Amino acid sequence: MFSKLAGNISLRVKQKPSGRSWPASFDPHPKKAMRRKANQKAEVRTTKRSAGARNRKPHPWGTPPWTVDFRPATHSFPDEVDFAVVGGGFSGLSAAAWLRRLAPERSVVVLEANSIGEGASGRTGGLALADTAGGKLPGLGDVLVGYKKILRVLGIDSRLSLPGVWELARSVPTKYSPISWNDSGDLRGVRIVPGGTVDPGKVVGGLARAAEHAGAQIFEHAEVRGLDFSNSPLLHVRHSLRGRIHQRKIRAQQILLATNAFSLELSGLSASAAPRLTLAMATAPLSPSQLKTIGLSSGRPFYTVDLPYLWGRLLDSGGVIFGAGLVPMPTGWPIRAAFDPDSDKKHSLDLRRFDVRHGEAAESFRRLEERVRHMHPALDSVRITHRWAGPILFTEKMLPIFRRHPKGENVLILAGYNGHGVALSVYLGKWAAEALLGVRALPRWR
Repeated sequence: MFSKLAGNISLRVKQKPSGRSWPASFDPHPKKAMRRKANQKAEVRTTKRSAGARNRKPHPWGTPPWTVDFRPATHSFPDEVDFAVVGGGFSGLSAAAWLRRLAPERSVVVLEANSIGEGASGRTGGLALADTAGGKLPGLGDVLVGYKKILRVLGIDSRLSLPGVWELARSVPTKYSPISWNDSGDLRGVRIVPGGTVDPGKVVGGLARAAEHAGAQIFEHAEVRGLDFSNSPLLHVRHSLRGRIHQRKIRAQQILLATNAFSLELSGLSASAAPRLTLAMATAPLSPSQLKTIGLSSGRPFYTVDLPYLWGRLLDSGGVIFGAGLVPMPTGWPIRAAFDPDSDKKHSLDLRRFDVRHGEAAESFRRLEERVRHMHPALDSVRITHRWAGPILFTEKMLPIFRRHPKGENVLILAGYNGHGVALSVYLGKWAAEALLGVRALPRWR
């Protein structure tokens, strides 16, 4: 405050013996003055960021160990577009990027109800797996090869690593398994299957930048509340901008619904899919000797093929992610029990009501942490740095839903990856773009 006041005082400063003087606002050392101004601006920006961080409420689903470094450019809300993509996750952003790359003369808008990557894409564990949860499907192709190519073409630094994935079980282990954990039996490696890991935050941000660079317009906090089906469908959008709510309408020639576990009434999936939260936690960095002791020095992620289920991966920092548990928990297993007509679907559909710090989710985290600490002596006193949950959508046959909307041929649905969506969603996002442009047929996986 003092320097600001001093700069406004009209004093005179002698510069030469001749008696010539200059206004006090003139600085005979302009470079120093420029540095002072830059430092003052930097202090203001830092203060604002610190205040924003203090005022930001913790997310009820916790915080994963990665971030999405992307904020969309500002645009005027359009009244009409060629393609409207609903959902700013892996599927929607991939589709938007490819729509513009394949048809640069067509207009594309992405409508995300929250922030980009707020749903499953930014909260996944980052395991890139081959095929689908239901196995190989006709015409699917090689998902991992296609995924790797998409990331390369779009210029996305994803930290992709494909060393293979350990399948673990409590019986019939391999002759040599570096993993030997005490988890409802002797948990060991059974075989290594294709796959690996990525940084989900970098993939989400990279896809968003690729879509925007190609010419797609991205709007955050733009929730589609209704859809009028016709030859040119009309979307009713609730757009929150600078603290004010705006009701918008957009007419689109074609629409892709890529909301996965959300807006199930909009996509018509409320009776045929079951949304849940899946839980994960990350440890503080472990030493190389600790990682070798617990069998993870190869960097391969893992998942169990029997119950109780467990999955995990190694982080670049040396920390380890362990994941298990669903909220709300189905009344039985397999997950098909979630489709029981007597189950409480009204509550299970509203994932936003869960807070990982309280209730069922907090208890599930407590059990998971206790379970991990008892698996191996090297994990007994490990520090947990992150706890978070992410949405997942289960389908009755564990197959992705990729089809036209029953109410309109101009509306396409892409959702339901059953925990195999990291690579598959991006891969099918490109396919969805091709289908919307009429250059590729939809699969028949029902």
